[in-house]
Amino acid sequence: MPDSDNLGHKILSFFIKEESLSGKPAPASAAPTGSGPTPASSSPAPSGSVDAKFAEHFANVLAKSNLPGPDYFEFRETLRSLASLGLSEDQQYQAAWASFKALGGAPDVAHLASTANQYLAILGKDREAFGQSVEAAIAERVGGLQREQQQLQADTEALTRQLAEIQQKIATNNARLAAIGGEVAEQSGRLNQNRQNYETTYSHFTSQIRADLAKIAQYLK
Repeated sequence: MPDSDNLGHKILSFFIKEESLSGKPAPASAAPTGSGPTPASSSPAPSGSVDAKFAEHFANVLAKSNLPGPDYFEFRETLRSLASLGLSEDQQYQAAWASFKALGGAPDVAHLASTANQYLAILGKDREAFGQSVEAAIAERVGGLQREQQQLQADTEALTRQLAEIQQKIATNNARLAAIGGEVAEQSGRLNQNRQNYETTYSHFTSQIRADLAKIAQYLK
């Protein structure tokens, strides 16, 4: 089997012209590895575009799964080589089929379709793995953000309630302070008046007693 990297580049050229990938933005994630490409972002884009890294990933997936012997890929390579000859689409496919059989490919069209369907199944499996990785990323990243959002909302609501309670307590305290100011003046005035009344009454009683004492001393010898 040919080197998978070289084959992958070759397969990529079967499907996409290199110049059509120039200038395309790369996804935010690193190059795809493993069973499926790493999702570029959990935020869905309004519309997709052919991405160079994903195109290379698909080509490498197909290269690593290349079936032995001439098959759909060899047919497609022949078909691509006929694109510049000015043939009609029907003529291109007929010529590619004749060339494919001449190169040792299976003479049965069913084999060609079968290998193409196998590659579709391989790409479908990779797509399924990619979809699972996207869902996992959404659950981890977006789910974490949503949990943080809910916690912050709950904390904010609790603080808002506490602030309202504090403001109500401040208003109550201010009202009581204003009332206490009047009560202090009232109570102070009342107590001072009581003290003055006490002193006046005391003087009244003691002055009479002293007067009696003086007269006792004068008249009762």
